[in-house]
Amino acid sequence: MLGLMFAGVLFFPGLFLLFSRSLRILMGWNQADAIIVSARVVSSVQAIIAVAAGCVIASACRRNLLDDRHWLTDAYITFAAPYFVYDLYAMFLCDRHRHEVKGHEDKGGTWSTPILAFVRRESLMVLHHVFMVLFCLPASLVWRQGKGDYFQGLVFLAELSTPFVCFAKVLIQLKLTDTLAYKVNGALTLLVFFGCRVALFPYLYLAYSR
Repeated sequence: MLGLMFAGVLFFPGLFLLFSRSLRILMGWNQADAIIVSARVVSSVQAIIAVAAGCVIASACRRNLLDDRHWLTDAYITFAAPYFVYDLYAMFLCDRHRHEVKGHEDKGGTWSTPILAFVRRESLMVLHHVFMVLFCLPASLVWRQGKGDYFQGLVFLAELSTPFVCFAKVLIQLKLTDTLAYKVNGALTLLVFFGCRVALFPYLYLAYSR
């Protein structure tokens, strides 16, 4: 398990650095745009992996929803845990660069002021990421005692909306909001978000009650 977690520690920041540097060198983008888009790409990659894992797990554990097990459940949770720590740092970098572009950079040259400002602006997202690491990780790996891999797999499907949301933000950043791609993506985002972030959870309770 430690090997999988270490792989996650290398994979997500490494992918971020690869994309940000490639966009700057190959596309000639400035640092701010490259960092913000790269963060969206890594979030989308993580979401796609989560959805793929969720589909495999849920398909394999349909016979006995409480007791059926699949090795990918604990493996993916362990691998993805470092993502939430990385994502906090990536969110901070994006926030810092956005405000530098707007002329609100830290005049004192220290990191404490922008960090505190970021925590105030994004307090809910910061709390969400801390909650995922400090509560959801032990709850999924230890406290559930090997029960409910099926439900854990379905919860991974909630990430399906992430690539659509990230793609919309990239189009906004590139000032392509008048394109057909933006409009189609917006409609798909609404449908996928409703299915995977709203309707999914009543189904979880219904399946559990049965």
